[in-house]
Amino acid sequence: MLTKEVVIFVFVALTSCVNGDCGCNKLDRAAPATEAAAQTDEQQQVCQQQARNQNKYYRDYYAELEQESEAEIEGMSLIPGGSLHVGTNEPHFHADHESPERLVKLQDFYIDKYEVSNAQFAKFVKATNYTTEAEAFGDSFLFKTLLTPAQQADLEDYRVANAIWWYKVSGINWRKPNGIDSNLNGLEQHPVVHVSWRDAVAYCKWAGKRLPSESEWEVACRGGKQRKLFPWGNKLMPKDKHWLNIWQGEFPDGNTKDDGHQFTCPVDAFRQNNYDLYNMVGNVWEWTADLWKLGDTSDAPNRVKKGGSYLCHKSYCYRYRCAARSQNTEDSSAGNLGFRCAKST
Repeated sequence: MLTKEVVIFVFVALTSCVNGDCGCNKLDRAAPATEAAAQTDEQQQVCQQQARNQNKYYRDYYAELEQESEAEIEGMSLIPGGSLHVGTNEPHFHADHESPERLVKLQDFYIDKYEVSNAQFAKFVKATNYTTEAEAFGDSFLFKTLLTPAQQADLEDYRVANAIWWYKVSGINWRKPNGIDSNLNGLEQHPVVHVSWRDAVAYCKWAGKRLPSESEWEVACRGGKQRKLFPWGNKLMPKDKHWLNIWQGEFPDGNTKDDGHQFTCPVDAFRQNNYDLYNMVGNVWEWTADLWKLGDTSDAPNRVKKGGSYLCHKSYCYRYRCAARSQNTEDSSAGNLGFRCAKST
């Protein structure tokens, strides 16, 4: 039985982080679990994209898609480089170092149009006999709504400190993404999850690609627009249409699924910008190549992840913005953490 003092502490701590986050950045393997721990102007609407030394102009988000006539790397979009803005001078989470806005100089690069799917990752595993870190460790992190009330009760000692809606669950990995009895049937075109940063690097290397840098990812996310919150602009629902897969309702209970998805959605569900990129924000967090803290030489340093996930809600985790960022240790995995690849020109 919890004492009155502990209950009060948990309640106060939970209410104190209402405007914090969903706890995704706390899913580090080295972090202890606890039974009941809780903590303490749009200036351009048209952008230029180069392909095979020819210029091509893309329309704004509300226009018809233009068909790409030039040959391109299959499943990837060419992102034009140059001196480009990243970050923001209007940060929502100061501790995440979203600010200041700054100019970065990038070369042209390719980035996957879609997050890496279960089907693609399965081909990689079959070709290489690769074992993910979640499989090696024997567990990964699941959100509470993927567990029955009985399972939640059995696993209450394995809730994550400061984010008690996350559970460390034995036997969970990319093959069983939504529970110990789950499988990939019907999820072949959903993003692969429960993959660590190291797993993502291994896949990219096999595919002849690499993880995008944080700056590359953010420039791709912005789709040629300047100082916009989302890949398509500043309005969350242009034309009263859902443009991403996030949480609707009261977090962490009561997802109304107004966007049509309770958990992950297919990798081609939401086209979000003029670079023909899908699910850059929402659906699953995406690993980038960058260290969270420059010069970190620890065994499992934190790496930057971008884009938010289907568990993001403005009241807790308003990180489905291009400038938003978070982190996890590079050996961490969870049911809302995936990736896409990039490639130099």
